Amino acid sequence: MTAFSIDNLPYGVISTDNNPTKRCATAFQQFAIDLDLLYRHEFFASIPGLNVNVFASDNWNAFAVLPSDLRATVRARIRSGILDRTVDMALIPLSKVQNHLPMDTRNFSDFYCSLEHAKNCTEVMKMEKMSSNWFFIPSVYNGRTSSLAVSGTPITRPYGMYPNPQTGAVSFQAESKLDFELEMGVWLSTPVPRGQRLDIAKAKEHIFGFTLLNDWSSRQIQSFEMAPLGCFHSKCSLTSVSPWIVPIETLEPFKCKRTTQQDPLPVAHLMPQDDAALTYDIDLSVKLLRDEKSYTLCESNLNTLYWTPIQQLTHLASAGEGLSTGDVFGTGTISTNATTSDGEKMGLGCILERSLPHTKLKSAPSDLHDTFLKDGDEVVMEGWCRNKTTGQVVLGFGECRAKVLPAVPGSMM
Repeated sequence: MTAFSIDNLPYGVISTDNNPTKRCATAFQQFAIDLDLLYRHEFFASIPGLNVNVFASDNWNAFAVLPSDLRATVRARIRSGILDRTVDMALIPLSKVQNHLPMDTRNFSDFYCSLEHAKNCTEVMKMEKMSSNWFFIPSVYNGRTSSLAVSGTPITRPYGMYPNPQTGAVSFQAESKLDFELEMGVWLSTPVPRGQRLDIAKAKEHIFGFTLLNDWSSRQIQSFEMAPLGCFHSKCSLTSVSPWIVPIETLEPFKCKRTTQQDPLPVAHLMPQDDAALTYDIDLSVKLLRDEKSYTLCESNLNTLYWTPIQQLTHLASAGEGLSTGDVFGTGTISTNATTSDGEKMGLGCILERSLPHTKLKSAPSDLHDTFLKDGDEVVMEGWCRNKTTGQVVLGFGECRAKVLPAVPGSMM
């Protein structure tokens, strides 16, 4: 089953060798459909209100703020064009396109909202217990949009300040414990004006769609810099996102309850009216490619988060700071406490959580828990939605991948 079925039609930005101009496209099976080309050939001429070629842009922001019924009409037109083959003139093999970031983004925030992840990190960091505020508000920090890069962009091993594990001497050195974090990116459509808050019942109306997201983490730098102001350089070297935004409307058949119960119950503005439609059943996986071998490091699901994307978005806007079209937030590492038949925890969304004796993974490289990621390693994340009755794959999110390059000593400008 292809990730990009006719029931998916995700949004991306492409360029090609023979046309380096960035423009909007949707993915179908093994092709990108050049929507700019279709518009210029009057494919969308029958749609009232689509008077401007929003697909000629290098991002989806102008389309994202259109009324939802107009966006639905555009999607229906593309679907009919696939069925009657009138889009064939705009088909480009995915192997021949260059992907780019799908939206123009002003703000990137990253959450810390998996109970399993938080418990494991608390133990790894030798803290007595989790902070009590974690159970009352979705924990989050502001990131840097400059860290965002599309899948396929390599990560150069970062430099930073931290103590030598043997001598304790603090110096500026290459990160020795580079880690991935399995997350999903949530992209915003309708903005929230400054000074206004978001009603949780309407929060979904502000979501454009979802991608995979890998918030690369430098664990040695992180452990040294976190107190008292939190993450900075340790989380800003690279944030990888998959290139195709899966529209939120295509995820409707997969909405579900979360599997982790909240205790205590959220305060009023974070309390959902319909708990059955608060999150989505999305299977996630992480593979490590090393020395021509492939290792499965994680299998998880979005519905295991303690604080769901809808609650996260509501919290982002709760202080009246406003939100912009194209903003994206990461859900935070998506870890689950599920175990295999051998009792191994396969659902842990980063290597840091594998540092504990009871969380090591036998099927992983034997030195993974000590060395973390090595130069030359490639991390590949995937996501899938399945038919609730048959278990068959209905749609996918493509890949979010990046390769680790060696640190560059003495690199200055």
